[in-house]
Amino acid sequence: MSCSDDRLAEFESFALELGWAAATAILPRFRANVGIEDKGGDQGFDPVTAADRGAEQAIRAAIAARYPEHGVIGEEEGEDRPDAEFVWVLDPIDGTRAFISGLPLWTTLIGLRFQGLPVVGLIGQPYLDEMFVGSARGSRLCRNDRETVLKVRPCAGLSHALCATTDPDLFKGEEAAAFTRLRRSSRLTRYGCDAYAYAMVAAGALDLVVETGLKSWDIEAAVPLLAGAGGEVVDWEARPVGRDGGRILLAGDRRVIDEARQVLA
Repeated sequence: MSCSDDRLAEFESFALELGWAAATAILPRFRANVGIEDKGGDQGFDPVTAADRGAEQAIRAAIAARYPEHGVIGEEEGEDRPDAEFVWVLDPIDGTRAFISGLPLWTTLIGLRFQGLPVVGLIGQPYLDEMFVGSARGSRLCRNDRETVLKVRPCAGLSHALCATTDPDLFKGEEAAAFTRLRRSSRLTRYGCDAYAYAMVAAGALDLVVETGLKSWDIEAAVPLLAGAGGEVVDWEARPVGRDGGRILLAGDRRVIDEARQVLA
């Protein structure tokens, strides 16, 4: 069973509402010397702020009020009915390091699964008044009360590609060597954009994003957004992205994915 266009349109509109609900908790704390905690973990400093927690609480409250039967998976507050027919997957602030540094490259990620598959995705940057939202109906940028259709751009291969990754230090061992080959094969590589880079692929500004060690909330919102713009999100073996995240290639042109996989291998 597929999700109808009418339902997708309904959920896209609601995702936009959720994005702005999160913004009410985030924007007053941006560039405001917010308190920072360290969640720890195997990747060293892993910051979280009151803005992360407040935004997720705001999103969850809005979902519970509108769709109490829906499940929710969030980075900060865990799982609630993760096997429901509809499940919202949330990262209230993706790019907390950028957030605490005052850089407007953090985003709010809101994805919706239907029967286990991502069908609606939103990447929001409210400080820039940018909400990127998409589904099988297509993808669009909502900004300044105007909507712009999103479309990836063609790219013949890595030598022409503008690429991005969050942090090259996240690649370890063989992955680090593979990423170095990829970087040297591409035209340009940028760092530190987190999920904002996904939106730039959908907008036709970047060509490829390569990541490793992602969680479901880091990537699921990007899957329908990129598909709606004509792009693709797969793992390093070219399989559809599963609910566990992992090693990801995100691109606007399949030729770039194919060549990137050869270089990474």
